[in-house]
Amino acid sequence: MVFKKKNNIGILGGSFDPAHKGHLSISKEAFKRFHLKEVIWAITKKNPLKEKSNSSLSSRIKLCKKVIGKIKFIKVMFFEDKIRSNKTVDLINYFFKNKKLKIYFLMGADNLINFHKWYKWRIIAKKCTIVVFDRHGYKKRSLNSITFKRLNKKNLDFVEFDKVNISSSQLRKI
Repeated sequence: MVFKKKNNIGILGGSFDPAHKGHLSISKEAFKRFHLKEVIWAITKKNPLKEKSNSSLSSRIKLCKKVIGKIKFIKVMFFEDKIRSNKTVDLINYFFKNKKLKIYFLMGADNLINFHKWYKWRIIAKKCTIVVFDRHGYKKRSLNSITFKRLNKKNLDFVEFDKVNISSSQLRKI
């Protein structure tokens, strides 16, 4: 497959509560591996499948920018007011309107396990390549997930790499 960097974007969605070096690590890996022009951290007010975020949206955006530092290819953005939704499918549809873009939706293996519960998950998978990053302790369950078994492997890429053993849930407990 020939990659055209100017047309490839990665989207890493989430509440980033809090942002951490794991988010940064998968963004850097995706940027290199898929020849991305940029990686967008699409921050949400609230993950529909989780409890309320512990920190305000503005403080989470500030922390994301601090974690990113001087890395230019990562952009922290909030789209919910613009697209009037917090659903991933609506975010993907927003970018999909630009036919020149190839969209890579980035996620950790833990998210693949319940991806079939996401609103219109099949449409998301048709409109972008889902890139799943292996996470410590989740590989077996994610590879046995409903989503992994049902998706066309052309639309899903499972990435094994030097994992950062950290999660936002763990950091909130500290």
